[in-house]
Amino acid sequence: MRTDMFQQSLEDLNGSTADIEASALISTDGLMIASALPNGMDEDRIGAMSAALLSLGDRTARELARGNLQRVLVQGERGYVIMSSAGPEAVLTVLAKPNAKLGLIFLDIKRAAETLSKLI
Repeated sequence: MRTDMFQQSLEDLNGSTADIEASALISTDGLMIASALPNGMDEDRIGAMSAALLSLGDRTARELARGNLQRVLVQGERGYVIMSSAGPEAVLTVLAKPNAKLGLIFLDIKRAAETLSKLI
């Protein structure tokens, strides 16, 4: 039942804008909780990388006195990977198009992360 609610939240996030291509909810241990990813993507690899990057980003923000981590953003030539905490136990990872309006996506991610953190 809870898994269905996670899945629905991710699908709602993906449908909120055409700029979001995929999303996943991952435990801080790197285990996939729920995903709305395209076929062919390795969920185990995405989970491990997302958890590691968010952890490293959090440590970097603390060590460099930047305050609490808001998100980790990776920009590639084919788009963005955005990772954000979804409560203390999970990471929300979103894939966005290269011409995405990041401000709107950040707002959608924040709302989704708040919803998901309440479900966990």
